[in-house]
Amino acid sequence: MKAAVIHGPRNVQYDTVDDPIIQNNRDIILKVTATAICGSDLHIYSGGIPQPKPMVLGHEFMGIVEETGKSITNLKKGDRVVVPFPIACGGCFFCKHDSPVNCEHSNSNYGPEGGLLTEKGGALFGYTDLYGGYDGGQAQYVRVPYADYGPRLVPDNLTDEQVLFLTDIFPTGYTGIDWGNLQGGETVAIFGSGPVGIMAAKSAVLCGAGHVIIVDTLQYRLDKAAAAAGVDTVLWEDDGKNAIEYIRSKTNNRGADLCVEAVGFEPDRTFFDKAKAVINMESGSTKVLEACISAVRRNGTLSILGVYPTPYDNFPVGQIFDKGITIKCGQAPVHKYIDTLLDHVQSGRVRLDDVITHRLPLSEIAKGYDIFKKKEDNCVKVVLDPWS
Repeated sequence: MKAAVIHGPRNVQYDTVDDPIIQNNRDIILKVTATAICGSDLHIYSGGIPQPKPMVLGHEFMGIVEETGKSITNLKKGDRVVVPFPIACGGCFFCKHDSPVNCEHSNSNYGPEGGLLTEKGGALFGYTDLYGGYDGGQAQYVRVPYADYGPRLVPDNLTDEQVLFLTDIFPTGYTGIDWGNLQGGETVAIFGSGPVGIMAAKSAVLCGAGHVIIVDTLQYRLDKAAAAAGVDTVLWEDDGKNAIEYIRSKTNNRGADLCVEAVGFEPDRTFFDKAKAVINMESGSTKVLEACISAVRRNGTLSILGVYPTPYDNFPVGQIFDKGITIKCGQAPVHKYIDTLLDHVQSGRVRLDDVITHRLPLSEIAKGYDIFKKKEDNCVKVVLDPWS
C-alpha cells in the first residue's frame, strides 16, 4: 500500500509499505477514505518530538472496515467508521474513569512518571515510538487495535469531511472548553487560530460563552476563525501585550474567565527566543502559555491544549499561585466526548468542514506538510485522499 512515512525532520515521503494485518482478535483493518494533517504532526515533522526510524504518520482518519478480528462483534466489513486518535483498551483504570488517553495497556512505553523520553501515557496513532510506535492513518490502510471500543459508526447522511474531525481537533477544542465548566455568558480567550483553536471557538459558542476572543499572529487565520465561528479576533503584536490588554479591556480589567492555549511549544519565535531556548536546553518556548497566564482572570481557568514536551526555566509558578488559576491540560479524552459531538454534527448545531483550505491526494503529502508548516497559501487545514 501507499503511505506517508517520516524519514527524519522535514522529510516525509510517499512510500510503498507492507499492508497491515490483524495482530489481535480485537483489531480491525480499515481502508482509509479520508485523513488529515494535524498541527501536532508538525512537531514530529520539525524534529521537536523525535522519531528515530521510519513510521507511517497520521492520527486523524476514517474509512471503511476491510477485515475484523475474531472478537469484533460490533463492526463488520463495509461499515464506515471514524476513529479516535488515542488507542485505548476500554477496560483499564483510566479507560473506566473517562481518561482513555492514559490507557495502561496500549503503550509499552507507559508509566506513571510522565518523563521526556520514557513513561508516557496511552498510545496514539502515528505518533512516534514514545506513544506506542503504531503506524498511523495517512495511508491507504491502517490497523486499528481495540476496535470494539474506539471506532464509531458514521451515519449514511453525513459525508467524510463532515465527520473527519471528530477524530481529534473537534474533541480537542471541545475538551478545552469543557474543562472551563462554563455556565453561560463567560468571556473565553483562545490563543491560536489554527484548526484546534477554531474548534475551541466553535465549542465555546456551542457551550454558551458570552464573548469569545481568538488571538493569532496571522490575519488570514483570524479571518478564517471569524468566518467559521463568528468570534472576535485580535492580531498578536508586541509579544502578546496588546492581546492581553484587549482581553482585559473587555472584562472590566479582570481578564478572561477561561483561556485556552492552542499553540504549544513551537510558536513563531524571534532569534532571541530561539537563543534563550538553546541556552536553557529547552525545546521551543512557553511565551504563548505565559500570555495566557496573564490574560486569564484571578480564580479563572487555563486549558492547555498545545503540546509541551520538556521542562522550562523561569516558569511563572508564583503568578499562577497568586492568581489562583486552575490549570487543566493534556491530550483530549476523545472517547468520552465523541458520541455527544457526533450528535451535534448530525443535528446541524456545529459544522466542522469549513476549516478545510486544502484538499490533496496522499501522493502530494510532502507538499501538504510543507505548506502547512510554513503557513503558505493561506493554509489552515489539509485533508488528504489516499486513493487519488
